[in-house]
Amino acid sequence: MLINVIVGIIAWSLLVTAYFVLWNVAQMLMAPMAALFLTRHVRRHTRRARALVGDLASPPLVSIVVPAHNEEAIIVDSVRALLALEYEASEIVVVNDGSIDGTLSVLQDTFQLAAAPVAFVQPLVSAPVRAIYRSISDTRLVVVDKDPGGCKGDASNAGINAASGTLVLVMDADTVLEPDSLSRAVLPFLEDPVVVAVGGHIAITNGCKIEHGRITAVKLPRSWLACFQIIEYMRAFMLFRLACAHLNGVVLISGAFGLFRRDAVIAAGGYDKSAIGEDMDLTVRLQQHFRARGEPIRIAFDPHPLAWTQAPEELPSLRGQRLRWRGGLLQVLWRHRRMIGNPRYGIVGLGVLPYVAFFEGLGPLLEVSGYVLAGGAALMGVLDWWYFWVLLGVSTSFGTAVTLLAVLLSDVATRRYMRGSDLARLILVVVLENVGYRQMTAWWGCRGSARLLTGKPKWGVMKRRAFKSKTM
Repeated sequence: MLINVIVGIIAWSLLVTAYFVLWNVAQMLMAPMAALFLTRHVRRHTRRARALVGDLASPPLVSIVVPAHNEEAIIVDSVRALLALEYEASEIVVVNDGSIDGTLSVLQDTFQLAAAPVAFVQPLVSAPVRAIYRSISDTRLVVVDKDPGGCKGDASNAGINAASGTLVLVMDADTVLEPDSLSRAVLPFLEDPVVVAVGGHIAITNGCKIEHGRITAVKLPRSWLACFQIIEYMRAFMLFRLACAHLNGVVLISGAFGLFRRDAVIAAGGYDKSAIGEDMDLTVRLQQHFRARGEPIRIAFDPHPLAWTQAPEELPSLRGQRLRWRGGLLQVLWRHRRMIGNPRYGIVGLGVLPYVAFFEGLGPLLEVSGYVLAGGAALMGVLDWWYFWVLLGVSTSFGTAVTLLAVLLSDVATRRYMRGSDLARLILVVVLENVGYRQMTAWWGCRGSARLLTGKPKWGVMKRRAFKSKTM
């Protein structure tokens, strides 16, 4: 029995070591792919190319679907900002998902809503619709009032059903869009007919000055917790997401900003009400639907920050968010496990999903157990302390180098946070992230796995603030 235990510990230790080595190797391999994709994107998607989208005689109509549940504090500013976007061929479909606050009433008072009962096909499943309203002051605004569906996916389906556009943008009510975000996101659809969706780099509003639903000044927030999330977003979007886009294997379009071909979403079944991570679930199902039929598909990505979202600045809110993300990831991997390693799904099945399953699925467990095993071995004298610190230093150095590379790529794409004290502080945040924050999020990943497996997914709720004309 003792021998079996020792063998098991050694085998697990080797797996943990392989994880850390392979993770660093994978990040380094992603770097040239991300840089190549970014270079090509900057050359092709010029300001002139985006201007041509607006000059089209008949640009594609984009329906902006905004699920709103108890969003009284921010919904008016959000709608006003959407109505002021540079892309004119658009409509805004706000879905009041059974709000119990004044969400519907403030929309009615501000935008002069009038009942507009219309009959339309509802191919996607959602809770019953109570009424449809259209704004008298700006007819591009449509409000769908429906029974509570219990999740964003249900409200999104109702909005897609009511949408008139060939393209639908699904976003969060608190998302702040760049004025040219639609022109940027529409361009890939015009370039390539097999594009079914476009995602964009999501940036963080914390610390920024926001006026009338627009980012007018970009600065790092005072909150260190928010700063850590800024570099997390940079690493996720500017390395892994760009590498996936280079390989045509994107498996996640963020729920904060996702532009889809409406017919493709309907063909894939729309959003799944039971999905915890409805954004990743839909993205993977789009890949599965078209690749299983041998039909060409491309999910494009724009490295420019098309949208901005709030990051939690309180530990309970951040913990709840990460537990929910963890549950959503594991659920998607389990539901689509037959795609993993399956050549039928091309690079998605043979490369991207195996990477996600190993590094994201098992990652937190391996990382936490690695700290425990290495620390325990050093305390018992099995592992030399000097060797322990060398291993920790090498792993931390690689992680820091990878994150600094993501910051550099972000600077090339966005030119944000590159002024004086902000840049110096950002570099300091990159270094300090390895001391406590990454270990904490890895532990939350383990807890999120346990909650999903035990059937007790209490994810918590993130506290959000209205984005008024102030620095957040």
